[in-house]
Amino acid sequence: MAKISPIQFFRQVKQEVKKVTWPTRKEVMQTSVMVIILVALAATFFFFVDQIFGWAVKLIFGLGV
Repeated sequence: MAKISPIQFFRQVKQEVKKVTWPTRKEVMQTSVMVIILVALAATFFFFVDQIFGWAVKLIFGLGV
């Protein structure tokens, strides 16, 4: 692989960044809200699964319920 100068490298980076399709503010907000909702749902699900497993372990080992 041929070495290129730092100046040439940054020129190429600038050209590539111009090709990027950046999301709109609306798209960013929609995807952010969806991520927050899905994280909350996953956290709630795993909380209840953890509670059930904890209850089952206490029941199996007779540590009181």
